[in-house]
Amino acid sequence: MAKIYNTTTLTPSKVELLTGWLPGQPWYRAGAQPPRLDRVGGFRLDDPAGEVGVEFIFVTDGSGPGPVTYQAPLTYRGAPLADAAAALIGTSEHGVLGRRWVYDGAHDPVLVTQLLALAQGRVGSQHRSRTDTPEPSVTGRWPRTEPIVVRGFTTSDEPGPGDVDATTIRVQTADPAGDVVIQLARVLRPGPTGDHDDGPAPVGSVEAEWPAPDGTPQRGPVALIR
Repeated sequence: MAKIYNTTTLTPSKVELLTGWLPGQPWYRAGAQPPRLDRVGGFRLDDPAGEVGVEFIFVTDGSGPGPVTYQAPLTYRGAPLADAAAALIGTSEHGVLGRRWVYDGAHDPVLVTQLLALAQGRVGSQHRSRTDTPEPSVTGRWPRTEPIVVRGFTTSDEPGPGDVDATTIRVQTADPAGDVVIQLARVLRPGPTGDHDDGPAPVGSVEAEWPAPDGTPQRGPVALIR
């Protein structure tokens, strides 16, 4: 299990890194002012090798005419990820671990592999700020039971089926059942999975919870599997 260092420093912070990164993304709903972010939820996944931090952060931006909640999947590495310079959000100095390279996790093979395993129920999600603590509010649904062997993948912010606010990850697998497409929600919207999808029916999903601006709990899909 990944150890969470709640009492140390991270400079710049995750929210500071996201404040500079979000406006450059095609799915960001720009306001007249710079992003004003409030971290409102998320969860973690473990890297089986214990080398890469994997975290899904939910932030609500209050800078526009109405609040918008974004999902930022991040990975934290102790060295640069090869061939991923365009996915680098920034570097940060961790008080215990030293310099960390922070990536948009949609481009990181560790996050992609573990997200598929989460959808299958092969791994569980972890609390975002407590070591060795499951996060039961995050659930996966996918009837494909065989372990997914990822041979490669491509990531694009071009609109996918039914959702222009998603990042599409096309995964090449070694499995006879064929390749997989992940649609990773960038703008979170509450409601059942089917309410957010105008394209071909997804075969699987991952759902999570986050608070509405008034604090009311709400739930919706953070990823669709096709």
